[in-house]
Amino acid sequence: MAGLVAVTGAEGFIGSHLVEALVRRGHRVRAMVLYNMFSSRGWLDTLDDDVRAQVDVVFGDVRDPASVQRVVEDAEVVYHLAALGSVPYSYAAPRSFVDTNTIGTLHVLEAVRTCRTPRLVHTSTSETYGTARTVPISEQHPLQAQSPYASSKIAADMLVESYHLSFEVPAVTLRPFNTFGPRQSARAVIPTVITQLAAGAHRLKLGALAPTRDFTYVTDTAEAFIAVGTAPASAVLGEVFNAGTGTEVSIGTLAGDIARVMGADAVIDEDAQRVRPKDSEVMRLVCDATKLTDRTGWHPRHSREEGLRKTIEWMSDPANLARYRPGEYNQ
Repeated sequence: MAGLVAVTGAEGFIGSHLVEALVRRGHRVRAMVLYNMFSSRGWLDTLDDDVRAQVDVVFGDVRDPASVQRVVEDAEVVYHLAALGSVPYSYAAPRSFVDTNTIGTLHVLEAVRTCRTPRLVHTSTSETYGTARTVPISEQHPLQAQSPYASSKIAADMLVESYHLSFEVPAVTLRPFNTFGPRQSARAVIPTVITQLAAGAHRLKLGALAPTRDFTYVTDTAEAFIAVGTAPASAVLGEVFNAGTGTEVSIGTLAGDIARVMGADAVIDEDAQRVRPKDSEVMRLVCDATKLTDRTGWHPRHSREEGLRKTIEWMSDPANLARYRPGEYNQ
């Protein structure tokens, strides 16, 4: 049996897939779930019984240092995924993003430092790069805070760097580009398109159609986390690693591809309320993951179309589709 690992944000989209992958590798997982009055464990509640049997759920909040300390104690690796992740909502509630993404990361760093945890894997985002100045985007690309969300994550990334350099906290940062797959929120574009079409819509409401993104299937992203969490310390500690496929597609083309795979005819409408402010829109993201591949051997195993087919199959299942509200816009 592999050792105990801790995951913050375990109830979420990527977090639940990571928990599942860690358990399948023989780990016992301590999963931090945001405290709520419904005792909901989010997507962890949907995992197979044999997986959930190896998961110790701890309700708490990364904004509370004591909660974080309880999760981190005795863990061999801490995977820190807890975050607020919606760019549109960050325009409405920027303080919440600083409290959760920046101060929450500070609390994780302090707990890891106090507990002398052997490794922290911190989650960044490709949004920290802003619109690409050069492509593909390597880890040397300048950081650009084009939204309050991006700024909160840049601040968190800098805290991780400072704690590694100042206090020798054994941290590594993974910077995934856009991830998609089963369990993703309809705040993201791929679930938005799939659920609208699966619900019978013939006119798709989307935001800007011209921006390009680099999409990675969620199980490949989970494997990237494990790759940096298990690689030799000399290969990864103190470093930032991009995770992505190296291919890009425009949102408009992507929506058309999804409609084709689903055998649907649809007209795409650009919905003004879904469009970001002009200077805040990230127009182009495409990943250079050479460093991650060279240091750990990781590479994505799914093509975009393979991932889309799996995601469409899952989201089109009536039981899963019922979890979504295709006619509503979610910030």
